[in-house]
Amino acid sequence: MALTHHPILVISMTAAADLTRNRFIGADGDVCAAGALAAGIGEYDVAAGEQASVNAQGLIIVEAGAAVAVGAQVESDANGLAITLDTGIANGLALDAAAASGDLIRILR
Repeated sequence: MALTHHPILVISMTAAADLTRNRFIGADGDVCAAGALAAGIGEYDVAAGEQASVNAQGLIIVEAGAAVAVGAQVESDANGLAITLDTGIANGLALDAAAASGDLIRILR
């Protein structure tokens, strides 16, 4: 199944590190830290120093870092991947299930 996204707020920021698409990005332009609040999800792979297009709100595709159930709130792991909320800050609500790390799912944020 092809996933579609519908971002309603897209921001740009200077990438502080090489960024991978569909992963959480922190407010500092780096990969989002584990459990931290994300500025959004990167839309493209971006090299450090370049402008990154970041989907901040809407229906957004993110890469999972583990299995995630539909309806679960998700947080970022240390690699900017979506995992089921544990002790961090919620960065969205899963609209799809992920069976394993590397699966792409849609979240609402």
